[in-house]
Amino acid sequence: MPEPSSLRRAQVAQQPADQAQPGSDWGSVKEAPSQPAWPGRWRRGSWRRATLLLAVVLLLVGAPVLGQDQDLPPPEAGKLEARAGKQIDGVPVVLDGQTIFSIRRGIAGFTAEERAQTITQRLKRLATDQSKDLADLAIRENTDDNSLYLSSGSDVLLTINERDAQARRLPKRQVAEQALETIKTALSRYRQDREPRQLLRSGFYAAVASVAALMASALIIHGSGRIFPIIGRFITTHLPGIRFRSAEIVSPSAISSFGLQGLKILRLVALLVILFAWSSFILRLFPWTRAFGESIADYFFGAAELVLAAFGNYLPNIFVLGIIIVVAYYLLRIIKPLFVAIEQGNLMIPGFYADWAKPTYNLLVVLVIALAAILGFPFLPGFDSPAFQGITVFLSLLLSLGSTSVINNMVGGVILSYTRPFRLGDHIRVGDVIGDIVEKNFLAIRVMTPANQVVTIPNSKLLTSEVINFNISSREMSRSLILQTSITLGYDVPWRQVYATLIEAALATRHILPEPEPFVLQTKLGDHAISYQLNAFTSKPNLMVFIYSELHQNIQDKCNDNGIEILSPDYTALRDGNASTIPSEYLPADYVPPPFRIAPPHSQ
Repeated sequence: MPEPSSLRRAQVAQQPADQAQPGSDWGSVKEAPSQPAWPGRWRRGSWRRATLLLAVVLLLVGAPVLGQDQDLPPPEAGKLEARAGKQIDGVPVVLDGQTIFSIRRGIAGFTAEERAQTITQRLKRLATDQSKDLADLAIRENTDDNSLYLSSGSDVLLTINERDAQARRLPKRQVAEQALETIKTALSRYRQDREPRQLLRSGFYAAVASVAALMASALIIHGSGRIFPIIGRFITTHLPGIRFRSAEIVSPSAISSFGLQGLKILRLVALLVILFAWSSFILRLFPWTRAFGESIADYFFGAAELVLAAFGNYLPNIFVLGIIIVVAYYLLRIIKPLFVAIEQGNLMIPGFYADWAKPTYNLLVVLVIALAAILGFPFLPGFDSPAFQGITVFLSLLLSLGSTSVINNMVGGVILSYTRPFRLGDHIRVGDVIGDIVEKNFLAIRVMTPANQVVTIPNSKLLTSEVINFNISSREMSRSLILQTSITLGYDVPWRQVYATLIEAALATRHILPEPEPFVLQTKLGDHAISYQLNAFTSKPNLMVFIYSELHQNIQDKCNDNGIEILSPDYTALRDGNASTIPSEYLPADYVPPPFRIAPPHSQ
């Protein structure tokens, strides 16, 4: 009898017979695992041990799908392929997310993909049709072309011809029997997994696993919360720390903190392992999520294998990087005491100032780190990859566009460090800002004004501005700072009296040095008054604002004591009939303003 058209439409091309192995393709479905035994009896007082045991069994062992019948024998070909570890080629026929077998060759105008898709649809339709009994599955023969086909009643599933048998190097009847057993096993498991009883059982196991996972997580969190402080106190109390000669490199508290951080990481890893085992177990209980649950472990261990393999391949580079880091570290450790000795004055190098020590050391640190980075970058993972090169170009462009002012300030900081225009604590003036330097670095300085205002001045501005230092003359040139103030007095006051009065006022001011003695200069002979400039020496430039204030007070007092009227900056007075500008407490008790007089010119 001629083969039905449906049989010919179901046949698919396969590879040449000389490329196939005996027993391949048929029976690659996985064996249904047996169910774990549920504890039959609870003992009093042992619920904790039983729960922990259940958690270990369910979570750490990661039992596969539960609730399958133990009497479903897997096909013999599947065992052979499992033992051989051979990868099945061709187009897979999949049911419920698992490959049953594969098709290699199309036939009768159909490709292998079309034939595998048709068989998959027929198997799924048969699996969901509960009215079809799996016992009706049988092998039948087509006398027209001497081929065999598997069918359930009048529904044809697939056809097996001589070419299929030759491809597997097995008799045609044996190939058909293997395919029949494989299909029966897959269909039985498909239906059994969706039975209400099995779903309830899986839900029960899921609930138990969830409770066990929660209890294990709570035990880890609660137990670590009590144990970690005890471990920290033990480390701090009993470990001496790491010392090099008399210097303490790592304190016991630092070791304790580092150890606790490591324990916290281990706790997090343990919680993640529980979460991974729980999610994998739960997903593998139900047929709709079983494929994803089984793939989680494959993804995890595959990723771990890749990481470990990459780490193993990267070990030589890590060794080279370690050498570079160690050499750079100890090089900086060796040169640091040298610059510390120079800064403290214990080591003198002609032409090298003590305040150059710290910036020079900082520059050497930057240079050593930059050199180590240049030598170490080629050994970093992915250095030659396009992604790494793209990130490098992006960062270079970002730095070139956005760091112009930063680079200018850094260059300015280096120049200022070696030109030594000021030190920390110096009293300076930059533009309208006057105050003490409280901080300086390679980018900017910070100045504290007399009003306790902190002004930040970039180093690039310092290079282009006039900086007045009130301390450097006394520190480096042994010349005390001269404070200058001006006053204008009328021509009617003898200049010698003015000199004596101003010098007396200066000597009465705190922080004004008696030696060298203050002196007075006449700076201008104006139309109505003479400008006198008082010059006084001080060794306290940082207090100059307060010294000026007290000096001006004393000038007023001494002038009033000596009957000198201050006409500063300009003062106009009509003497006839007007009182003196001197405060009344400095005037005699019988002082009377002069009368207004009118006299002819010849009487003057």
